[in-house]
Amino acid sequence: MNIARTIAIDALSRARTRKAFASDVLDEIYRARPAVTGPDRRLATHLVLGVTRRRASLDALVAPFINRPLANVEPPVLDVLHLGAYQIAFLDGIPPHAAVHETVELATAINRPAVKGFFNGVLRRVSEVVSGDYVFAPARDALPMESAEPRYRRLHQPIFANPGTVDYLAAAFSWPHWLAERWLKRHGFEECCRFGFWFNATPVLWLRVNKRHTDRESYRMQLLEQLLETEPGEHPQSLKLLNSASVSDLPGYADGDFAIQDHASMIVASALEVRPGMRVLDLCAAPGGKSTHLAELMDDRGSIIACDIEIDRLETIRKLAERMKITCIKMTLLSKFEDPPSGPFDAALVDAPCSNTGVLGRRPEVRWRLKPREFEHLIQLQSRLLRAAIGRVKPGGTIVYSTCSIEPEENEQVVHDVARDLDIRVDAEHHANPGRPSDGGYWARLRK
Repeated sequence: MNIARTIAIDALSRARTRKAFASDVLDEIYRARPAVTGPDRRLATHLVLGVTRRRASLDALVAPFINRPLANVEPPVLDVLHLGAYQIAFLDGIPPHAAVHETVELATAINRPAVKGFFNGVLRRVSEVVSGDYVFAPARDALPMESAEPRYRRLHQPIFANPGTVDYLAAAFSWPHWLAERWLKRHGFEECCRFGFWFNATPVLWLRVNKRHTDRESYRMQLLEQLLETEPGEHPQSLKLLNSASVSDLPGYADGDFAIQDHASMIVASALEVRPGMRVLDLCAAPGGKSTHLAELMDDRGSIIACDIEIDRLETIRKLAERMKITCIKMTLLSKFEDPPSGPFDAALVDAPCSNTGVLGRRPEVRWRLKPREFEHLIQLQSRLLRAAIGRVKPGGTIVYSTCSIEPEENEQVVHDVARDLDIRVDAEHHANPGRPSDGGYWARLRK
């Protein structure tokens, strides 16, 4: 039995039963099984994240060949069917007959050997429906693939609703129905399709070059010496990695010559316009990407108070700062975000908890866990955090509010409502559009 598929079905089961993040579960499994490396590890990771992202598309593929509602199929059995259908439909490098055979054998791994025949029958029908041909426009018989550019796999029978509809978007691109409806009204069908391809493609890896250690061009040459190609981004510290590589094996990792940070996230710290010697509040600091970036921009001179309400998350900041050779960050555990340390601060960053709708590709579980009723709570929390930060900044100081959401209610609505209530000026705003060139998000700079 293929080790990658065994790990994948184990990870899917753990993530489902614990309501854990798939990437965290995979890390746990790999720590316990250090001998699993190379192709097995890459395939297992691809399978788990892909199945998590494309759950609704996989439901649409298998449902016609099951004689009962999917809600009545045992979750472990459905996990295996999803895993098999994903390989058949999305992985060109695995022959369909091999995907069917190896997946059928997982009946033993889930302690249900009697369902081998059921797995075999359903997955063979799926393999008969999926063709080897590709088209470049949506259709009822066209499955959107995992590519940043539009590409659809032709099916031998229609399984989707008519293009242009909420039902099509929800099943074809694998979104919850309410989110598909929300985005179709706001963005239109063509833009929703573009979002769908971006959020279902393998996420792009961006590096933030540590300006205290080296410059972008010098580090780019170091990578090129190892046959790793990159593309500079708009931010002067940004490099988009064009090859697949293990982060810890990149040159300068242990010395802190770079951090992993998306381009849309990188521009947030720069928006705060910090200088060496400042006292800065980072109110929602974990996992530390923006805190360490602020420290680099301050040349590690001054003081950054990095706050979180979970001690484990503060530990991630400490480890990152240690690797990046940064000393000006002080971790502070809060009982609640709305009660930050007393000021006055020269500047404050509020990277607020949000819906994460701008980063669905990196956080595949979000699309299934987020519920529309959560927006009211999030908006209230975001407003309280922004007000608290403004209250800790001295007159003439700067506040940046940011999210990785693309929802106006969490972004400009929060900022302008608070600014109007507190009679404070909104100095600048920026919307990061998903896929242009990186994840989606928002920041606004306010002057007190």
